[in-house]
Amino acid sequence: MYLHTRHTRYSMSLPPFSTEHGYGRCEIRLEGHLDQRWADWFEGLSFTHESDGTTTLAGALPDQAALYGVFNRLRDLGVVLISAHYISPRKQKV
Repeated sequence: MYLHTRHTRYSMSLPPFSTEHGYGRCEIRLEGHLDQRWADWFEGLSFTHESDGTTTLAGALPDQAALYGVFNRLRDLGVVLISAHYISPRKQKV
């Protein structure tokens, strides 16, 4: 007797970064002021030093692999991640 089972694949992925409306925008908040000399490591993301002593990295990322690359670099620098937000292209102000 053979038992046929149906396999279902479940995904825990984030929303798509790229849609017909363009790339989504990421905002990543860090503890402390990240020095501008690291700007090349985070190509395409802008740095804003906030008055509360944090840094915000913001910009469009093409996919999740690019986001994980940013996270890996932050880890390598020993930076504390406070928050990361994805803003859908549909929700961005034009």
